[in-house]
Amino acid sequence: MNYFLAGDIGGTKTHLALVEVGGVRVKIAHEASYPSRDHSTFEALLGEFLASLDTPAHAVFGIAGPVRGRVAQITNLPWRIDADALQRQFGFAHCTLLNDLEATAYGLPALGADDLLTLQAGAPDAGGNAAVIAAGTGLGEAGLFWDGQCHQPFATEGGHASFSPGDELEMSLLRYLQQRHRHISWERVVSGTGLLSLYEFLCLYHRVAAPQWLAEEMRGGDAAAVIAGAALSGRDKICIKTLDWFVRLYGAEAGNLALKVMSKGGLYLGGGIAPKILPLLQEGAFLDAFLNKGRMRPLLEAMPVKVILNERAALFGAALRAAQLAGDA
Repeated sequence: MNYFLAGDIGGTKTHLALVEVGGVRVKIAHEASYPSRDHSTFEALLGEFLASLDTPAHAVFGIAGPVRGRVAQITNLPWRIDADALQRQFGFAHCTLLNDLEATAYGLPALGADDLLTLQAGAPDAGGNAAVIAAGTGLGEAGLFWDGQCHQPFATEGGHASFSPGDELEMSLLRYLQQRHRHISWERVVSGTGLLSLYEFLCLYHRVAAPQWLAEEMRGGDAAAVIAGAALSGRDKICIKTLDWFVRLYGAEAGNLALKVMSKGGLYLGGGIAPKILPLLQEGAFLDAFLNKGRMRPLLEAMPVKVILNERAALFGAALRAAQLAGDA
C-alpha cells in the first residue's frame, strides 16, 4: 500500500496523518494532533509522530506562513522548516512545503456536500477562479486559478495587507492599534488575536471594564474563544458587539479577496473560527459587508460563498498534493 505523510502546521495546533489516496478520496490510516507550542522545533514533533511508524516516501506539509523555495517560517511561531533538512533527517524521498491556505485550496475536491455550508448560492452557472480565506490564529488567504480545465491553487500573504477602515469607529480602531504595532494588517483585526484587540478597544471606547467572571475566564484560557462564547451565549454586551463587528470585518476582507482574485467560482471560508460562529455568519452581517463594494455588488452577488466545516481540509489538500507529486515523480 502506498502511504503519504500529510501535515497541517499552525501556530496553535499541528495535525499530522499517514494517509492513503484514491482519486480525490483521502483515507487516514493514522493521525495525531499536537499543541504546536509544546515543542521547540517541528523536527522534534515530527520525530515523535514517526517514532512507531514506517517512514513514507512522500511528505507534504501545509504551513501557516510564507514558503520561500523549500524553506518556511511560521508567522506566529518561532519554527523554521527546511524541506531538504527534513528529507535528510527522516529519509523521505520527497518532501514538499505548501502554505496552509494553499493546502486548503488543494483539499477542496476532497470535501463532500456535508463538509460545506452555503451562505450564498451565487449564480447557477458560477465558474472560474476561486478563493479561500481563513481566520484562526492568524488570517490566511489563497487563490485558485481556473485554467480552463481545473483549478490551480496558489498561495498569498493577503492577510498581511494593510487594514482599511470603513467608518469612523474603524478609524478610531486603526489609531488605537497604531499605538501597538508599526503596521496594521487585516490579520490584526480578523483573527483570534484580532478578536481580543477588538474587545479591548470596545471596552476603552465605551469606558467599561470586563466583568470579573469574564476577566478570570480570559486569563485562564483562550481569550478569543472566551469572548466568542460569551457573545454567542448572550452573557456580555461588549462581547456581543465585538463578535458582531468581527463578522462584519471578516466579510469586508473576504469581499476584498474575492474582487482581487475575481473568484467567480466561489469564495470559501476556512480556518477554526468560522465553524464556531455559524449562527452569526448566517444572520446576514457577513454577507452585507462582503457585498458592500459599490458598483461591484452584482459581481459579488453572483459568487457562491461557502463555509468549510471539515477541519481536515488542509490535511486533505496536503495528501492530495503528495499523491499528485508522486504521480509526476
